[in-house]
Amino acid sequence: MNRKLIVSGMLALLLVLSTGCGQKPQVSPSNGVTQEQVGADGNSDSQSSDNEQGSNSGQEGNTGDSGQSGNGANQETGGNSVNAKKTAKIETYFSDDQMLEMQKVEQEITYASDDDKYLAALKALQSTEDQKLFPLWGKAVFNSAQIKNGEVVVDLSLPNEARLGAGGEAMALDALKQTLFQFSEVKSIQLLVDGQQVDTLMGHVELEQPLTRN
Repeated sequence: MNRKLIVSGMLALLLVLSTGCGQKPQVSPSNGVTQEQVGADGNSDSQSSDNEQGSNSGQEGNTGDSGQSGNGANQETGGNSVNAKKTAKIETYFSDDQMLEMQKVEQEITYASDDDKYLAALKALQSTEDQKLFPLWGKAVFNSAQIKNGEVVVDLSLPNEARLGAGGEAMALDALKQTLFQFSEVKSIQLLVDGQQVDTLMGHVELEQPLTRN
């Protein structure tokens, strides 16, 4: 009888133990869900980190492009400053309305190179705001004016309306000489008419070329 009770008690104890062991696996799903959630969060963090790195890289690339654009703008600005025009105040000469004497007038010219400077100075002889003065070279056409070894070679055209009498021709030559010889680097002047050397411009005054300072 006692033996049966002992065996029954042991069986009951084993049943309880086996039941307790069977309930433990039920806890593991909650741990599994937590791990999956942590894993998902981990992936999100990783993706966020990758996105941040990509964003930073894009920003750095844009910054580089902006820098290059800025450098290009600076270079363009530098190019424009190199090509900037120069200005100078010079003395020009005109006749009075009676063509009896010359009058000196200060004018401002604009030019980009030395060759342009001499041509601009000559063209300044062709007009004046003073209505009482007569531009001796008003009807002439100055084609070019280039300097080489201190000599300015002037090529011009003289239509019929640009030709003056003997007194006017002499004054015109004097006005041209005084205008160009105010530049210290000019030592002599060679005059060409339509690219050809001539002995006289308007048929009255003989030219002794090249023209030199008095």
